Amino acid sequence: MRRLHKSIETLTSSYDLYGLVNHAGRDNLPSRDSIDHILQGLDELVFPGFREYGALDHDNLQLITAEKVYHLARELVGEVEKSIAFSSRQGDANCGNDGCHAAAELIVDDFFDELPKIRGILATDLNAAFDGDPAAKSAAEVILSYPGFEAIMVHRIAHFFWTREVPLIPRIMSELTHGATGIDIHPGAEIGESFFIDHGTGVVIGETCMIGRNVKLYQGVTLGALSVKKEEANRKRHPTIEDDVTIYSGATILGGDTIIGRGSTIGGNVWITESVPAGAMVYTTSGDQVVRTV
Repeated sequence: MRRLHKSIETLTSSYDLYGLVNHAGRDNLPSRDSIDHILQGLDELVFPGFREYGALDHDNLQLITAEKVYHLARELVGEVEKSIAFSSRQGDANCGNDGCHAAAELIVDDFFDELPKIRGILATDLNAAFDGDPAAKSAAEVILSYPGFEAIMVHRIAHFFWTREVPLIPRIMSELTHGATGIDIHPGAEIGESFFIDHGTGVVIGETCMIGRNVKLYQGVTLGALSVKKEEANRKRHPTIEDDVTIYSGATILGGDTIIGRGSTIGGNVWITESVPAGAMVYTTSGDQVVRTV
C-alpha cells in the first residue's frame, strides 16, 4: 500500500500527458447510463404495459403517459443540451450562452411530436416479424424477446436524433443496442417500413445504407463499404437495398454504388460488390457465384 501514493502521482501525470479526460471543470458529456435509462422509458411509452412490473392501469393511461413524457423530456433535454454544447466546443455549432438549452428543448419537442409516427412504423415492423417468422407465436413474443425487433425500435429513435444533427447520442443509442443484441445499425442508415431481421446476431448496416420497404435480413449479413478511407466519410459508401428484398445469412454486400434491385433474393454467404437487377436470385454453387435473372 505504500506505493499507492506514487501510483496516484503517475496516474494523474498521465492525464496531462495523454489527455482523454472528460472536460474536467467544464460541462460534462452525455451519460451512457442516462441514455440507457431514457431508452428504457421510451420503450415503455412505445409499448405500454409490456415492460412494467405491475399491470397497466388503463383507466389512468393518459395521466400515466403524461407523467412519463414530462419526466423523459426533462432527461432528454439535459442530455441533448450536453451534446449540442459539445458540438459547440468542437466548433461545429455555436449556440451561445442559453442557446444550447433552447435548441435542446426544440429538438425534444419535435421528437415527442414524431413519436406517434415512429410507433406507426414500428407497428409495420412488428407485423413483418410476426408474419415473416413461422416460429413467432404472438406479437407479444416478438416485442418481448426478438433482438431484431429491439434493434429496429432503437434505430428508429436514434435515427430521429441523427437527422437533427445531435452528436453522440444517436451513436450511444445504437451501440447500447449493438451490445445487447449483436446487431450493429448505424443511426444514419435510412430504413423503410416493414423491416425484419431474423435471428440477428452479426448483422452490420452502415451509415449511408438505404433500405426500402418490406426487406428481410438474416443473421450475419453485412451491408458495408468498399473503402474505409477517412476522406470518403462524406460520400455514399454503403449499398442501396430496394423494396421486397430478402438477404440470407452470411451475405456481404458492399459499396455505395451497389444497388440490390426490387424483389431480389440474395443467398447465404455470397459476396456482392456490383448491382443486382430487380427480381434476381444470387447464390453460390460448387464454389461459383450465380446471378439468375427473370
